[in-house]
Formats: sequence, structure tokens, C-alpha cells
Amino acid sequence: MPPALSTAGRPRLVVVVAHPDDETFGTGSVLLHAAAVGMETTVVCATRGEAGEITTGSGVDAADLAAVREGELRRAATMLGVTRVEVLDFHDSGMSGDAGPGTLVGADQGDVRDAVRALLEDVRPDVVVTLDAGDGHRDHTAIRDATLAAVDAADLASTRVYLHCLPTSLMDRWVEHMASTDPSWAHLQLGALGTPDEQVTTEIDTRGLLAQRVAAMAEHRSQRSPFEGLPQELFEAFLTREHLIRVRPAWPGGPLETGLLDEVTARA
Repeated sequence: MPPALSTAGRPRLVVVVAHPDDETFGTGSVLLHAAAVGMETTVVCATRGEAGEITTGSGVDAADLAAVREGELRRAATMLGVTRVEVLDFHDSGMSGDAGPGTLVGADQGDVRDAVRALLEDVRPDVVVTLDAGDGHRDHTAIRDATLAAVDAADLASTRVYLHCLPTSLMDRWVEHMASTDPSWAHLQLGALGTPDEQVTTEIDTRGLLAQRVAAMAEHRSQRSPFEGLPQELFEAFLTREHLIRVRPAWPGGPLETGLLDEVTARA
């Protein structure tokens, strides 16, 4: 049986991510789908992404990057139909090197959990989505673990929890494309990236939301899109079907889900 919806009215979704642009480049179509079927959506972003690389020609100064990226997040979220955006006060850990005590990775992980828990207990969502960290980014791993721990610690017995992912079969297509266009990518191995397809429990068709997703991505002008330069077929493969793993309640098997809640899916 699907969980009961929030007593306040519309069902609620919380997406928890590590950096500005994760909400759009990663879960943008999930947010658009949720808004389209009547869910109230909240994005919780752990950092302001100040350790990210700045796109050449953007005109952004490194000293201003945190403020710029938060602004991009908020504008993109508006275009994704997001009701509320909350930015936590952790710093971007970067891809490697020492992670200071104020960074998402260097902070006490209990503090990260509690910061996410406080937002979850305030919103009381029917559905929580976070990153599966299949790309290996340490901040994505940290926010995934903190979110799962926060859900366990909070009084949210009926809340569904999903990990947003990219299936290995799709990433293999990306590897083949990259290796065919640039010899420097030839070292990539098929089957090494993404989440095994058999772990996917939920696929949401979001083809009708593509134009809105692309428009929201364009708000992240300081960052290079991970989909830039892809042939149209592969570009659409990444952006017109969302893949998730349902981790709570545990997936019982059977046909894949096509929405975040059975009641909401029926109205889509």
C-alpha cells in the first residue's frame, strides 16, 4: 500500500543535494514532474558550491562564486516549480584534497544529519529524494549518507525515500560517445560508471518536460553543463527519463514504478 499523504493538503517532496546545479542537472525533471502532478516541492542544498570550476567566459570572479551560485540555484528552482529553497551553511569540499572542518565532508557528520533532519521535520514530506553518489563525488556521498540518517532519525514513518541515479547502460552509451570523439577518454571502461540497471526501481517519463528542464539548466551560467556537446539522441536519453532507486520502504520487486506516489501517478 502507498503511504498516506500529508494531512496539510498537497503531497510534499523534498530533494536534498550537495551543490547548486545538482537540483537541476541531476534531479531537475523529478522536480518538474512532481510540480506538474500537484506536489509541493522543497530543495535543500548543503553548500553554495564555491569550490566548483567556473565556466570560461562567464565573467564570474572566484570571490563571488558562492553568492552567484546560490542565485543560480534559486532562479533555476523557480523555473522547476519549486516552492521552497533552503541552503545550509556547509562549504563545498571540492573533488579532492584536505576537507576543512567547515566543509560538507570535513564537518561532524552528525551535524550534517541534524541540519537535514531539522528541515525534514519542518516540511514533513511524503517523499524524499537524494543523490545516489554513483559519480563518486565525496560531497554527494556525504549528503546521501546524511539524508538517509536524517530520515531514520526523524519521525517520518510513512515517508518514501529514493536515490536518484544514472543506469550503467546509459553511462555506457556516454562512454562510447566520449571515446569515439576524444582519444583522451579511451581509458574509460564499459560497465564501470553509473548504477547497475537491475537496481533501478522507478522510471519516470519526463519527455514532455524537456524544454523546461533545458531552460532551468541555462540559469547555471557559471557551470558547464554535463550534457553539453552530446548528440541529440543521447542528450534526450539523459533528460527525458528519470531513474531512481526506492530504498524506503524496501522495493518488493515487480513492475517498475512510474511515479513517486501511486496516488499522484494516477493523476498525472
